[in-house]
Amino acid sequence: MAGLIERSVQGAMQWVDERAPSLKEGWDKHLAKYYAPKNFNFWYYFGSLAMLVLVNQIVTGIWLTMNYKPSAAEAFASVEYIMRDVQWGWLLRYMHSTGASLFFIVVYLHMFRGLIYGSSKKPRELVWVIGVAIFLALMAEAFMGYVLPWGQMSYHGAQVIINLFGAIPVIGGDLTEWIRGDFLVSDATLNRFFALHVIAMPLVLLLLVVLHLAALHEVGSNNPEGVDIKKKKDENGKPLDGIPFHPYYTVKDIFGVGFFLIIAAFIIFFTPTFGDLFLEYDNFIPADPMVTPDHIKPVWYFTPYYAMLRAVPDKLAGVIVMGGAVMILFLLPWLDRSPVKSIRYRGPLSKLMISLFVVAFVSLAWLGMQSGSDLQKLMAQIFTVYYFAFFLFMPLWTKWDSYKTVPERVSNHD
Repeated sequence: MAGLIERSVQGAMQWVDERAPSLKEGWDKHLAKYYAPKNFNFWYYFGSLAMLVLVNQIVTGIWLTMNYKPSAAEAFASVEYIMRDVQWGWLLRYMHSTGASLFFIVVYLHMFRGLIYGSSKKPRELVWVIGVAIFLALMAEAFMGYVLPWGQMSYHGAQVIINLFGAIPVIGGDLTEWIRGDFLVSDATLNRFFALHVIAMPLVLLLLVVLHLAALHEVGSNNPEGVDIKKKKDENGKPLDGIPFHPYYTVKDIFGVGFFLIIAAFIIFFTPTFGDLFLEYDNFIPADPMVTPDHIKPVWYFTPYYAMLRAVPDKLAGVIVMGGAVMILFLLPWLDRSPVKSIRYRGPLSKLMISLFVVAFVSLAWLGMQSGSDLQKLMAQIFTVYYFAFFLFMPLWTKWDSYKTVPERVSNHD
């Protein structure tokens, strides 16, 4: 029986290969015969986890749209209907809302790994640039999705963020009205955000992800030591320090996925709001244009940039600073002048600067959630200055720092 099944599978694969040989070539190039460094560690889980969460968001989003009403009069009630009356609707909604926060967690950690291991450096500049473009698209997708429940924080948060475009000289007023589709945040705004959230932005994200993976597999993956495994090959042309991605890293990623799903399940079933971080309490109140929440703040993954915005007294300058904080990430491959990639072979100056950067970014995230007292604004200004100084002076401190000699081959396999 087993032999019959095996022959049937092989026959089916041969039939497909004769009619679409590019499928087998794609499988070999990106999985079966794609050689990855054999020293991947914990930090290399987050790319595959980001793919997992992206699939979760698309699948749960499709099911949510079946009962959601993109209307200012019905949106909030339709979400309540999903939560209370649709079979397993509460689970779908919490999987989607928790998935949004988990998406940013794994993406932030994925980008941090690129920073500490020099994954943006030559020849992977394009991989990094496309990755930052994915981050921008993800921010736009998350913001538009945040508006759809049409709760208090959704409505007033949209009002605040969209009004920021009004600070742009000359075209600001017209641009703001064009984004809203009306003279104020209304039914037209909700409809266009719904269309962009469920159709346009997912297509952009999927295209960018495909380009990101294609660019990565063209130049090969980086590793914790920053060693180019393509330089040392055996007589068959296979990297001596590489192993096929499948089955070795598919099995390893499955283990990471299992652990990740345990954490996600715990949040979904026991604390889906995560203490007002993943779902704000004010958003369980229907949108009321006549009642403004006491403290309007974005979701936690936007708060570092919101803190930078509030740290600058001038509105236009604040918008420039907030936008610049994201756009400067595109320049990282050319700002880092260190002769080595991995932090393992960099000196104490690089380790200090990166550690302080983490402190500044996390502190800005916390400050963005606060009411904004004078002391908190001062702290935000200090951390904002350091955030930009980290990048603007990177060509200097990466060049001044000491570094160790990088081995020709992978020396430790963790």
